[in-house]
Amino acid sequence: MVVLPLPFPAVIIRRQKKIVAAFRAAGAISQDRATTIAALDVHEGMALRLLRRNAVVREVGENRVYLDEPSWEMREARRHRIARTILTTVLLIAVVAALWLVFR
Repeated sequence: MVVLPLPFPAVIIRRQKKIVAAFRAAGAISQDRATTIAALDVHEGMALRLLRRNAVVREVGENRVYLDEPSWEMREARRHRIARTILTTVLLIAVVAALWLVFR
């Protein structure tokens, strides 16, 4: 039996959501409540690197970090907008193809 892994972007998104949940659970959502990655017990992999690169996780010195909630919300809204656009495009192509097959 072959087990197919989740598509790579889905894995990253799932891990990012876990990281965000860890920040929220620790209350590390502002500069004055920043904590260390070790204290959060999250994996320092690609998901975290992407969050840092996109300024969702911000460093405030002494290896302390916090979650920038507005940045996370904007990133999630953008991701949902892109997904809706892709879905709409695929559906439109399917409708056009179906109409072409019916009326050719």
